[in-house]
Amino acid sequence: MEKLAAEQRAAGVEAVPVPPGRLTELEPYLAPGLAGGVHYPQDAQVMPALAAAHLLRASKARVLTGREVTGVLRGPGGAVRGVRTDRDDLHAPAVVNAAGTWGGEVAARAGVSLPVLPRRGFVLVTEPLPPRIRHKVYAADYVADVASDSAALQTSPVVEGTLAGPVLIGASRERVGFDRSLSLPALRALAAGATALFPFLAGVRAMRTYAGFRPYLPDHLPAIGPDPRAPGLFHACGHEGAGIGLATGTGHLIAQALTGRTPDLDLGPFRPDRFTEEAG
Repeated sequence: MEKLAAEQRAAGVEAVPVPPGRLTELEPYLAPGLAGGVHYPQDAQVMPALAAAHLLRASKARVLTGREVTGVLRGPGGAVRGVRTDRDDLHAPAVVNAAGTWGGEVAARAGVSLPVLPRRGFVLVTEPLPPRIRHKVYAADYVADVASDSAALQTSPVVEGTLAGPVLIGASRERVGFDRSLSLPALRALAAGATALFPFLAGVRAMRTYAGFRPYLPDHLPAIGPDPRAPGLFHACGHEGAGIGLATGTGHLIAQALTGRTPDLDLGPFRPDRFTEEAG
């Protein structure tokens, strides 16, 4: 964590080391005997569904729901000319693939390869509680799990309070395709990790659980920008668990690329065709 925090500070992120004796000043209910931590004062919370609704409202975009993209229309020379849906064709000079975990499937329907894989995760939701957990708290092994290439089940405690009262408990990762089956080993590991950080949670009831799929790419970087294999096709997917936090920045970069401006960030590391190049 100290090494990671130093790298983050170099990138402009405020990361404050916290010695073990001061941990309870930030989180009074933490377990005793922890080695210390890092505090991120700039960190914040957002509700993804509400954020998406506000962004759509602000953009005044025309949104068509209940349609499936069955193919990407291509013109002479392979240039993109829109999409074919299960109802009709929609013509456009550019298509942005922002299909998240299903980004690889949409890419395939455009005739290109993008190895987006689903990485399943569970969240436990407790009964409503009085405010006790002040921050999003995670153990250091969470960082290693995010960077891991393993397909096997991995869990590391992430505990987060909410304004409504319930506590959210994660995080698990495993590559099992789009299987939504309940995994008791994963849930047991989440509960054990959370109570190790916050012992009082051992006496709290878990009310429900839900599963989701993170869009995982093999090098842990998203695909952002134009696809040279299909002129007019742009990708904005593969952010794994960080999509909601990186959405506005990604949208900004895609808007710059779409309008022919030089993106504020070098898109080279995020090239959608980089995996094809590696295979070659």
